[in-house]
Amino acid sequence: MSPAASKGCVVAYAGPREQYLWALTLDSDARIGDALAAARAAAGSMPAAAAVPWDTAPVGIFGEPRQRTDGYADGDRIELYRPLRRDPRERRREQVARARRAIGPKG
Repeated sequence: MSPAASKGCVVAYAGPREQYLWALTLDSDARIGDALAAARAAAGSMPAAAAVPWDTAPVGIFGEPRQRTDGYADGDRIELYRPLRRDPRERRREQVARARRAIGPKG
């Protein structure tokens, strides 16, 4: 594969306690789905591979949601997103409510 006919990327997945990164070089016409398939193959039988939702997780590039059929640029970081356990806004509202109850009514 010549340098002009290829592009590199990093496929990233952050689990609850660990982050997994797969650095890849693919054909210049590769799509996000191709990069995910290559990362999955590179992960092989690693324990990490079983934990990654390869086929179902939403994907993006540098935090911007994308489709698996979209292309990517040389050097992009393709990210697999896991669902949040709780909505961060709702969690913050609950923290504020607990803090206000702890302080008590103003007198």
